[in-house]
This record gives sequence, structure tokens and C-alpha cells, in this order.
Amino acid sequence: MRLNTLKPADGARKERTRVGRGIGSGLGKTAGRGHKGSFARAGKGKIKAGFEGGQMPMQRRLPKIGFRSKMAKDTAEVLLYQLDKLEGTIDLAALRAAKLIPSDAKKAKIVKKGELTKKLVIKGLAATAGAKAAIEAAGGSVEE
Repeated sequence: MRLNTLKPADGARKERTRVGRGIGSGLGKTAGRGHKGSFARAGKGKIKAGFEGGQMPMQRRLPKIGFRSKMAKDTAEVLLYQLDKLEGTIDLAALRAAKLIPSDAKKAKIVKKGELTKKLVIKGLAATAGAKAAIEAAGGSVEE
């Protein structure tokens, strides 16, 4: 092998197609763009995503549904049976210390799932109606 005999592998380098260079090239006249229409024009080849040729687009024909709460990001859920591991008064700081909620959570809500056997005092936390009833049934209290 010599440096002056080196060349790229077959098919590794493809020559650029020159369009609009006469009938003999195979890409003369319309240069592969077809006749008229937006794709035949210079600089007009893009059509907006969702454009359906003037017909009412799908995203406007369908009804608007759903809602994403911005508060949901900041609110963490705590399940009732997870509180069984804790003692005494429970607030946001106690839940963070026990690693039951992420450190960046600004609020927490107790959801009824499982059973509670201990008497607990909940301070500054939201609770569902079912969870509140279960805490009070176990002898505890909820102060919001």
C-alpha cells in the first residue's frame, strides 16, 4: 500500500447531483420539482405541521379536553399506611425527614390507602375526607 494509491471505498463518496443543466442530464427543465405547486417554487417548500390544504385541521376539528394543574408539581401524595412508620406530630418537615416526600415539595396531601393503627396529630397538611376519617378513627387529629 502506498500513499499515492489510496482512494475511498466504492460508494463512500457520492457526487453531487447537478439539476437544471439541460435535457441530457435527466434533471433539466423542472429540475426534479414537478410542475407548479408550492414545492416547485423557490423558498416555498415548507408546509406548516398540521396543514391540510385549507380543510379544517384535525387539531381544530376535535374538542378541547383536559386540564393540567400547575400546583400538581408542588404537591406530593402521602399514603395513609406510610404514616404508620412515624410517631407523634406530623408536618411537612417530618415527612421530608422520613423521606416520604421529595425535598422540593411545597405541599403534601394524605390519601386513604391502607390502614392506620397509631394515634397521630397531623399539622399543616391536606387530607382527603376518607383519610381524615381514618386518622380520627385511630384517635388522631388533623389540623390544617
